[in-house]
Amino acid sequence: MKLQYNMITGNLFRRFVPAALLVLCLFSMGCQKMLDVNSTRAVGEENMWNTMEDSRAALMGLYGLTRAALVDNNAHWVYGDVRAGEFKSPNRPDLRAVIANDLTASYASIDALSNWRRFYAAINAANIFLERIHEVKEADRRYTDNNLTVDIAQARFLRAFCYFYMVRVWGDVPLIISSHDGAFENKPRDDQDKVMAWAEQELLAAAADLPYRYSVNDEQQLGNYYNEDGSRWNGALARKLSAYGVLAHLAAWQRNYSNVATYTDFVLTNFIRANNNYVTTSHLTDANGFFFDKRNNQLLSFHFQWSYADHSFAGHLEELTLAAPIINKSMPDIYLPKDSILSIFSEAKDERFSLDTLGYPSNERYFTNFNGKYPIFSKIKCIMGGSTTNANLRTYSSAVVFTRLEDLTLLRAEALAVLGDRNGAIENLNVIRDLRGMEPYDEEISGTLLEAIFRERQRELMGEGHRWYDLVRYHRIKRHDPGFTQLIEQGGIYWPLSQSLTGQNTLLEQTEYWQK
Repeated sequence: MKLQYNMITGNLFRRFVPAALLVLCLFSMGCQKMLDVNSTRAVGEENMWNTMEDSRAALMGLYGLTRAALVDNNAHWVYGDVRAGEFKSPNRPDLRAVIANDLTASYASIDALSNWRRFYAAINAANIFLERIHEVKEADRRYTDNNLTVDIAQARFLRAFCYFYMVRVWGDVPLIISSHDGAFENKPRDDQDKVMAWAEQELLAAAADLPYRYSVNDEQQLGNYYNEDGSRWNGALARKLSAYGVLAHLAAWQRNYSNVATYTDFVLTNFIRANNNYVTTSHLTDANGFFFDKRNNQLLSFHFQWSYADHSFAGHLEELTLAAPIINKSMPDIYLPKDSILSIFSEAKDERFSLDTLGYPSNERYFTNFNGKYPIFSKIKCIMGGSTTNANLRTYSSAVVFTRLEDLTLLRAEALAVLGDRNGAIENLNVIRDLRGMEPYDEEISGTLLEAIFRERQRELMGEGHRWYDLVRYHRIKRHDPGFTQLIEQGGIYWPLSQSLTGQNTLLEQTEYWQK
């Protein structure tokens, strides 16, 4: 295994990770140090790019590296949920620092979260894939033009997704779209508008070539994809609606709500064709329900499949949120205080959480031990094979779900509200309210329309990595909180760069807000 030194990331990373290591390291072991483990099983790169098996291994590797970037140090949830400040931490000073927006505090986990190297590992692998995949087409007659087109679309999608994700976390980032054979020079950060414009075009190009589904004779993916039937790929790979879902979020971050309306309209018009649907409350919160393994209703997810021994102790929301009485752990790393729960879930009949006529929780779908010292956020609880009977083992198999139909319906409601289409916004908001057993939107009960939409996103998407970005968008629209407005204007909404990055690459400038 060759290690290449990247002067942009300031870290050692693998130029390419072949099949054996990807399966061994990315899908079967803990997630916090995946990219730092050397392999004794990796085949030399000179033996790659000859067969369909090589192309499949390389492509699955891109998914594995992207997943590793999201779950390392629980990044997806720390960036999206913990930083919002609504969860509290009784025992983790590093998480308390994140909650307080003290992102230069001296903790190893915060330094790791401030380092973008894991995303560039995925991007570099995608660059190499795109540069060399044509060699497989030339060497293996079984590898069809259609297979090549679909594989390239997925690689372009994953690379663009990583850049979009990094921009939301760090703002300006270096845009690298060539592997340079591993010989990188120092490069400054590129303006985030340039990066996002590039990512949008890449996502649109990928969407044009991606199928709605795999191995079901979709006109854009014929026959069995890599000789596997549709059940193997349902929810596992990026599809056309995955791309449009990310495009909608990208446009929302850019405050381009006309494009949000366009992209979400495409998803909501075509979700039946893609065999997607809305999720019932019980299925959303069951231990072996929506978040367990891979599901076609997960419009974009990075899964851990229990039946393939693909589960881990780290890299899952449950590692942060679960404790007794669900698992053998005295207290959670993060919890939502009782007063906050009652403030957020303040409307009657909400199937996710509400109080009955006697003042007791009507169910334990979202919260267990509500009246205890630490209410346990148990919406996502995929322990081992989707059971709570093996709670002592603390190994989890929940997927990292980036977007789903409910998310995009509420994002469309947000866009229509901003664009002045009040009736359309209410209609989309009520789709979710009705799905969760609530009465139609009433301004006297739920507040102004925009506030009601964002509050519904808070309830529906809690624990899915959205809340911080939702707060940023809300305050960009409202601008009624001077402190948050200042945070936005000075770049404090972004993470600082790790000192290991700025120390190795002198062309990288620290975000102004974090230079203080």
